[in-house]
Amino acid sequence: PAPRSDANNQSAIVMSRSIIFTLSLFVLTSLFRPLSTMAYTGTVIDGSTKRPVEDAIVTLGDVVVRTDHDGMFQISGHGDAIGLRAYGHRRESISIGELKDHSGPIVLTPMTPKALYLSFYGIGSAKLREAALGLIDQTELNAVVIDVKGDRGMIAFKTSLPLAEQAHSNQLTTMRDAQAMVDRLHHDKIYAIARIVVFKDDPLATARPDLAVKRASGAIFRDRERLAWTDPFNTEVWDYNISIALEAARLGFDEIQFDYVRFPDAPGLKFSSPTDMKSRLAAISGFLAEARRRLTPYNVFLAADIFGYVTWNLDDTHIGQRLEELAPIVDYISPMLYPSCFQFGIPSYRNPVAHPYEIVFLSLQNARERGIPSIRFRPWLQAFRDYAFDHREFTGTQIRQQISAAEKFGSDGWMLWNPRNQYTGAGLNVEGAGCKNDVPDVVQ
Repeated sequence: PAPRSDANNQSAIVMSRSIIFTLSLFVLTSLFRPLSTMAYTGTVIDGSTKRPVEDAIVTLGDVVVRTDHDGMFQISGHGDAIGLRAYGHRRESISIGELKDHSGPIVLTPMTPKALYLSFYGIGSAKLREAALGLIDQTELNAVVIDVKGDRGMIAFKTSLPLAEQAHSNQLTTMRDAQAMVDRLHHDKIYAIARIVVFKDDPLATARPDLAVKRASGAIFRDRERLAWTDPFNTEVWDYNISIALEAARLGFDEIQFDYVRFPDAPGLKFSSPTDMKSRLAAISGFLAEARRRLTPYNVFLAADIFGYVTWNLDDTHIGQRLEELAPIVDYISPMLYPSCFQFGIPSYRNPVAHPYEIVFLSLQNARERGIPSIRFRPWLQAFRDYAFDHREFTGTQIRQQISAAEKFGSDGWMLWNPRNQYTGAGLNVEGAGCKNDVPDVVQ
């Protein structure tokens, strides 16, 4: 046959390219077309009472809903599993496949965390760690708070976060196999809480002065321990700490607890934005809200540690913490109710170390009167020697009085703090033993 003319060849090339472009466009639109959203329903009940659990948190990917009065929920979204959690219960997860074949209600197991604290170094010390876990095994304790990022800004497990490498905050890891540790805790039915010290961060503030809190002179601010702080307004600092929380959530920690989630309590400091009560509250609540949003797919509880006096003060205590802003964001509020830290006492009790029960009970009661249910609190209790008043030892008597106050109030458990991680069974009930409530008559 005669060869095609140039015009015919050009026409064929154009047509071929058109066909290829059309096919490519079809493939691309098929790949990026939104998947159809599936809707799922279910009912959540308490494993002990068999009654519906109202206001349980249900998640699917980044979608969140709450159960109604009858424990029922409907959720639409994308994901492989639905997460469920409720105050006073262990969290649960059910795969989409299981849910489709699941005919009955979803059961949440009641659980009240009773924890002790292991520091950045404590979790890495076989002696301290095994003593603590042994005490949990032998007593009413059933939870542990572990420093994932400690008071000196060091991160306990290996991470490849650029800011961690820049700050050299990952040079010493005390949880060499963090996954194995979390798996062990869960095997032993121990509730695992990851403590993350947020804005007090000496390594990061030193390595990146542009992220640091400054004095009026422009010099980096350092607190009474000579440690520098990062700026609570800076979203790069937010992202760094939230990224650490995400890594902890992926490891399987049940709860993320943010500490030092506040402004430093010193006058005359310089930040990246003007500071007043409104801006401080916005910065702290903004950080926590962003953390909650990004942690949603992991179905973890979220907690914030607060100054003890925040339960009494109606302003932000000049540090950006106020109950009204915190309660809508976090699952648990953890006031540090150490009597030694109440340097001015509380009404009618000017010597707080002589009245540990009253300090804990009345502080929590005062906070509850601001419209927050008892179960939304889990206080820190003092298990260390007094340093501010008469230097008395806090023995089993004082520890039990604080525990009794928290339990009388109805908080979702309690946590014991000893910075040296040295604990005994004094004041604790042996597992399975009946409680002895050493409750003063004055506030029963």
